[in-house]
Amino acid sequence: MKLISLGMTLGAALALGGCMSDSSSVSATRTQTGDEAAAGQVAVKMIAFNDFHGNLEAPGALAIPDPQDPSKTVKVTAGGVDYLAAWVKQLRAQSPNTVVVSAGDLIGASPLVSGLFHDEPTVEAMNLLGLDINAVGNHEFDDGQDELLRMQNGGCKPGAADTSCLYGGGFAGAKFKFLAANVQKQDGGTLFPAYEIKKYGNIPVAFIGMTLKGTPDIVTPTGIQGLSFKDEADTVNALVPKLKAQGVAAVVVVVHEGGYQSGNYNECKGISGPIVDIVKKLDKAVGLVVTGHTHQAYNCQIDGRTVTSAKNYGQLFTEINFKLSPATRTFVPGSIQAVNRLVTQDIAPLANISSLVQFYLGKAAEKGNKPVGTLAGALTRSASAAGESTLGDVLADSQLDAGKAQGAVAAFMNPGGIRADLAPAADGSVSYKQIYTVQPFGNTMMTMTLTGAQIDRLLEQQWSNPSQPKILQVSSGFSYSWSQSAPAGSKVDINSITINGVKIDPAASYTVQVNNFIAGGGDGFTVLTEGGNRVGGGVDVDVLQSYLAKHANLPVPALNRIVQLP
Repeated sequence: MKLISLGMTLGAALALGGCMSDSSSVSATRTQTGDEAAAGQVAVKMIAFNDFHGNLEAPGALAIPDPQDPSKTVKVTAGGVDYLAAWVKQLRAQSPNTVVVSAGDLIGASPLVSGLFHDEPTVEAMNLLGLDINAVGNHEFDDGQDELLRMQNGGCKPGAADTSCLYGGGFAGAKFKFLAANVQKQDGGTLFPAYEIKKYGNIPVAFIGMTLKGTPDIVTPTGIQGLSFKDEADTVNALVPKLKAQGVAAVVVVVHEGGYQSGNYNECKGISGPIVDIVKKLDKAVGLVVTGHTHQAYNCQIDGRTVTSAKNYGQLFTEINFKLSPATRTFVPGSIQAVNRLVTQDIAPLANISSLVQFYLGKAAEKGNKPVGTLAGALTRSASAAGESTLGDVLADSQLDAGKAQGAVAAFMNPGGIRADLAPAADGSVSYKQIYTVQPFGNTMMTMTLTGAQIDRLLEQQWSNPSQPKILQVSSGFSYSWSQSAPAGSKVDINSITINGVKIDPAASYTVQVNNFIAGGGDGFTVLTEGGNRVGGGVDVDVLQSYLAKHANLPVPALNRIVQLP
């Protein structure tokens, strides 16, 4: 593997400043020159990232275009919250008007070093880094709205004395602001403030923060009970008149929704996805949109607005520079310039954040480094054409094994809950840290009874969003086929569904095992809310640990449970 370190000293970095003089003002006696008008403009620096997911340590090598030959790629080491903080500090020193924002999923689905401690380490690290704003993402709701409110307000997690309030003897909560403009409570208010207004040179700028309107489809329903998630563009456009009434003409949107493109991390080739339509609908007061959710990197111009995303896990950040006009109190035309930068490690990390991370690494090591089983080979999330993966098979098998005491004959695992591959060490062993990283949500198991007809409907709901199907991973003994050309709602032939070689009976009842996330209708699997005789079980990571302990040198399963037809 070719691994390089790219120099990122700011002197050698892409210059973003310059004198913008697109606007002018008229005095009583003469028109100002361009230089005089520019002299009154206020420069602002913005540092943005998204989808950090508690990655306090660098998550691994990142493939980027080779600087010597862009047709090739090289791998670089990038990330680490102490290095990210060092870059933020160095950039902040360049401008007295600096704001640091996160476009959601700052926490949730986190590695052991943060997730084991309820993401308090990430909040504490971001306090030290100087984060100003975090627009809530869907993963902020992984543990429900009450736990998210604790992240903002502080306090120890009830019943978690060994994993909460460990650093410095307490947890003060976030010093930065969570924003949630489109997350509405039953009383009509928002869960968190809709926006934050900051003044630069006495010119106000509004930062509107929000998550994607589809959040209810991808979080546990019980965790967001009483909340509604409004359309992103409609929410912003309704706020603009209120902001203008407060004298605000410059608006930045920080939204946990995004797009897809095929170019490198500073390009915008063929941008697609929900963010395109959202931006096109936004009021023209919005000059800049910082995005996330899709774990993509891009630097775009959409409908005359700058639209950015900095991939995920803290390996990139976006440096954005813009100027404000005292005359119009909005963005100087053409002044918004953005560049995605690598979080390289050729800078001294911030010592206080390094110490914090080392503290939590030490706390997590005793449990995390413990071997929990052995594998005959690597288990991956890479899916077959039918949508089946080796790791998905094993997870479903572990859950079926745990549910057999309640009579379960099949288990279903949502693919979005599988967050990492599982590769054994040279001796075949895997650690607790590894299996936690695979399933970091702490979902609990639940058995329920479904009729054969409901199982058929469950499988059809895999295509509730035909453009983004979610193929459930199924346990050993369960098999079916689906047709690629058939329309949504008719993909699966009920006669192809078998359990232990026997066709299911639409009228008969079967006990199945699922996690609490999809049991509550998560990921669009609403038929599971109809299941009867519901019995709770163990935590998913513990279920996998127990299964591995029973099956030494666990073989890699053959991908033959789900069959794709033309």
